[in-house]
Amino acid sequence: MASSQQASEAFTPVLSALSTMQSNSSRPQKVQAHEYLEKFQKSSEAWNITHKILQSTGATVEAKLFAATTLKGKIIYDLDQLPNEALAPLRDSLISLLQLYSDGPRPIRTQICVCLASLAIQYTSWKDVLPMIGNAVQGSKGGGDALLEFLRILPEEVTEGRKINMTEEELSNRSQELLEQNSTQVLNLLISYAQSSSDAAVNPRLFDCISSWLREIPAADVVNSPLLDTMIAALGNDTSFEMAVDCMCNIYRDTRDVDETMGVIQTLYPKIIALRPKILEAAETEDTDLMKGVTRLFAEAGEAWVVLIARLPGNFRSLVEAVLECCMRDNDRDAISLTFIFWYELKQYLTLDKYADARTSLADLFSQLVDIMIKHLEFPTPDNGDNADLFDGDREQEEKFREFRHAMGDVLKDCCEVIGITECLSKAYNLIQGWAQRYASQATDEKVPHWQQLEAPLFSLRAMGRMVDPEESTVLPRVVPLIVTIPEHEKLKFQAIMALGRYTEWTSQHPETLEAQLNYVISGFNHKSQEVVQAAALAFKFLGTDCHRLLGGHIVQLHQFYEGVLDKLKPTSQEEVTEGVAAIVAVQPMEKIYESLKMFCDPVMRRIMSLAQNAMDDVTQKAVADYLQLITIFVQLVSPYVAPSDPNPAVKYCQEILPPLAMIATNFPKSSPILERVCRSWRYMVISYRIAMAPLLPTLAQNLAHGFQASRQGCFLWATDAIIREFSEGAEYVDHNTSEAVYQFYEQQVVAFLRILNELSPDELPDVIEDFFRLATDAVRFYPSKTVCSSLATPTFEAAISALSLQQIDPLIAALHFIRDILSFAGEKPPISEFNGSDGKPLSNPPEVQTAVKQLLVSLGPLLVQRILTGMMFSFPEECFPDASAILLASFGLMPLQSAEWVQSTLQLLPTGSLKAGESNRLMKGISEKIQKGEMRKVRVLLQDFTNAYRRRNVAPREGLGRLEAMRFRFSG
Repeated sequence: MASSQQASEAFTPVLSALSTMQSNSSRPQKVQAHEYLEKFQKSSEAWNITHKILQSTGATVEAKLFAATTLKGKIIYDLDQLPNEALAPLRDSLISLLQLYSDGPRPIRTQICVCLASLAIQYTSWKDVLPMIGNAVQGSKGGGDALLEFLRILPEEVTEGRKINMTEEELSNRSQELLEQNSTQVLNLLISYAQSSSDAAVNPRLFDCISSWLREIPAADVVNSPLLDTMIAALGNDTSFEMAVDCMCNIYRDTRDVDETMGVIQTLYPKIIALRPKILEAAETEDTDLMKGVTRLFAEAGEAWVVLIARLPGNFRSLVEAVLECCMRDNDRDAISLTFIFWYELKQYLTLDKYADARTSLADLFSQLVDIMIKHLEFPTPDNGDNADLFDGDREQEEKFREFRHAMGDVLKDCCEVIGITECLSKAYNLIQGWAQRYASQATDEKVPHWQQLEAPLFSLRAMGRMVDPEESTVLPRVVPLIVTIPEHEKLKFQAIMALGRYTEWTSQHPETLEAQLNYVISGFNHKSQEVVQAAALAFKFLGTDCHRLLGGHIVQLHQFYEGVLDKLKPTSQEEVTEGVAAIVAVQPMEKIYESLKMFCDPVMRRIMSLAQNAMDDVTQKAVADYLQLITIFVQLVSPYVAPSDPNPAVKYCQEILPPLAMIATNFPKSSPILERVCRSWRYMVISYRIAMAPLLPTLAQNLAHGFQASRQGCFLWATDAIIREFSEGAEYVDHNTSEAVYQFYEQQVVAFLRILNELSPDELPDVIEDFFRLATDAVRFYPSKTVCSSLATPTFEAAISALSLQQIDPLIAALHFIRDILSFAGEKPPISEFNGSDGKPLSNPPEVQTAVKQLLVSLGPLLVQRILTGMMFSFPEECFPDASAILLASFGLMPLQSAEWVQSTLQLLPTGSLKAGESNRLMKGISEKIQKGEMRKVRVLLQDFTNAYRRRNVAPREGLGRLEAMRFRFSG
């Protein structure tokens, strides 16, 4: 009695904390409970307490599940807390728990099975794993399910064994003992179980277990055993159908090497084809799950054996026909997407010259597929006749249908490659023409009979547009005149305009069709539907871009159109129309570029200045930013070729708008949208006009420097980066004085950034940090000697180390890249080019640069290594690991012994108890051995494995992390 009371008292605090987490307690109470449970999970006491909770009759199911989950974590990460002699009692205790929970609850039983599997992997002297567990649960209620679950989990846990702290060799040997040496025994056990009763033969867990062991048991052994007939029979049972389908598809995957598994495929194929009547059964009974499962059976078989279909189309035609029938009969369009990969894979083979005969043999099936796909593209026809809401208010279903149509469009492209674009286009044309003959006379702008039958082929035309050659002369000359007569019905007009937008490259080769298309598209701007207006804007963009030379002589009319529609459009559509117009302005004769730019941009600038006078809130400031973006588009696209010695007419216009843009930036120092758009415009001035911008550089640099100091927005650094790239040392047509002035401007920006970082912590400046270190990385690349040897190199490097305390990916990557690039200049060869210098000799890295980098590492190496290791152990996102470990590799490559000391110092700062016994010594011994052998890359692997293992054991930083927290950055310049 006393013992029972003591056990209850031991786990009462845990139950209390769990109760708090699941209750309506206050947030501080839940935080306290969460912290307590985290500490408990990693404590030594958790071994006994979790067992007591699981053995208790009074604990809730939720508490027991928590205990089982905690116990799993202890075995995976903390088994070293127990002496070797405790492993056998732990095993016996777990087996007792499995007996106790053999009949459920299933989530608890699953966790106990994972516990046993994880222990079996690490407890290498336990040799009779399967017999012991099999005998233990044999007489228990639900023992069969418990054994099947353990058998299913064991291969999965071995495969995921990198969570466990074992060497690759140890894990490989244990895998062989547990899996390879037991595969025959497991196969026989599964056969015996399947034959033991009718219920066993349809137990879903049986097929789940078979799927898991297919990692070890050859598919041929399963197929040539009674289990195949059991699986086929299970496909007729509702309980086992889904898992039997999964199991069969897993067998397919093991037969992808068709030459090695031909015998298995010959056994499977007739049995699979015999299931074809189930397609009709699923359609007639409207059983969605059955249709999905049957479609998977045929489609995934096709994916696995696609090369055989290409080699032997006659022998495997029935399989392609079955997949096609699945597509045809899937009236609800729930299963058809499961076939898309198959059609793509088959197309990949059939379009090879080697399989031309197969392409001819199967062409009729792809022709039918086009018809089926176009039919499935049709919008639903509402039962109540309400065309305003085709999905009964189900917006999720409507969005799903839209995405689904684009995926079907990809299948149509596949068909075009197999049977040719002409036949596919002809099918769409015939459907459009057929609709016109039957219903066109009845159609009005408001009411169009059976519009779905017209909209679907229009969509198919749009989807296939990318496959059409601009020289096509068979179908499109007949299709385009039909499209421009499509009624004003919202969805028809939208689809017709989108289709025209897809064929603008073809239109550029057929100018006789341009006027009718342009008029039709422009009419869309007056449509009452915003979707149609947006489609018209997008189509106009493509017409302007692809037909700019045909439209170049109509600049005045286009200006009138542009001014008439611009203020009526949404920002995205404004940008698209502007891109179309700018492409036409860009092909004007050189003497007309300036006046054309002025004609289009001056009204936009007037709008900007007018809006800016009253832009007091986010909405109005966003409006200013949207119009600023239009100016940037003109700057991006109107970039005439001008000889370096001649004035650029576009730059002449840029000079005029530079002061008003600077004034806007000055007046809105806190408006990110406006500042980003102004800086984007300045950036593209530099990128588009390069050396021609040199006379404007002093003014532009002054604006960028002032803007950054006043606003502390990273976009000013982003724009500065363009200047660094285009006017760097050695750039074509850039004189030394200009290059030198640009570098001085860069240092001015560096000082401003460092002062800001001195005032604020990195987590308050993630975007600025990202932009700065992208700028600094380019400065290192284009001005290596100046940046590395500068007096600002040390504080900049310190700032990068400080930024490693962040957890956002983009600024972290930027800082890591900067550090990597700096360290890469410590060698004799510069990392920036393999070409020879202007003197014809190979480029070399100056000794003073190499020395400066090494001095940086000597002074800041301890802090750098500490932050990199700490980040890898605690805070870095996974995407940062390659760069972080590359920095460690560079450090060891330059200063191996010192780097090892820095690693050792970092390990000493880790929280007490977070390292396993001897783990630090083993790591340092391994590093020392690799250094002595000169195997620095293996040091990188050692550190990666160590930090990964540490991080897995310490998912969240434990108590005592204080000494490893990032130090605040300080700058006194």
